Amino acid sequence: MENVMIKKPAGATRKKKILGRGPGSGRGCTAGKGDKGQNSRSGGGVRPGFEGGQMPLYRRIARRGFSNYPFKKEYLILNLKALGGFADGEKVDRESLINKGLIKNKKKPIKILGQGEVNKKLMIEVDRVSSGAQKKIVDSGGEIIPVAGKVSR
Repeated sequence: MENVMIKKPAGATRKKKILGRGPGSGRGCTAGKGDKGQNSRSGGGVRPGFEGGQMPLYRRIARRGFSNYPFKKEYLILNLKALGGFADGEKVDRESLINKGLIKNKKKPIKILGQGEVNKKLMIEVDRVSSGAQKKIVDSGGEIIPVAGKVSR
């Protein structure tokens, strides 16, 4: 394998901006800090998170206890009324839902809720089914196939 030199693209490195070197430099006088105020002074400026005296965000928000937010599971939700385009005895799974244009996301788990009616025998193979939807599907002669070890609720 030969040695290949990796070069930076043109314009990737720029000259350091030199401040406060007289009026002819283009960055003299106030050196780009404006005329007056806290930020123009030596050592001036405010600490990170300062909001001009308003209670800062890190103090407004509670920091106690456990939050399940990072671990929550989001489902693509479909109601039974959305399954009207399926034929009698047809299988309802991720591929068929994508082909019919009912869902777009290929990774999120799917949950079917019980709003609407089912008059056809459908074979449902999704991640979760609500208890109301499960009752309606079974009552209409359909069946629910669990997905790879997952239990419907």
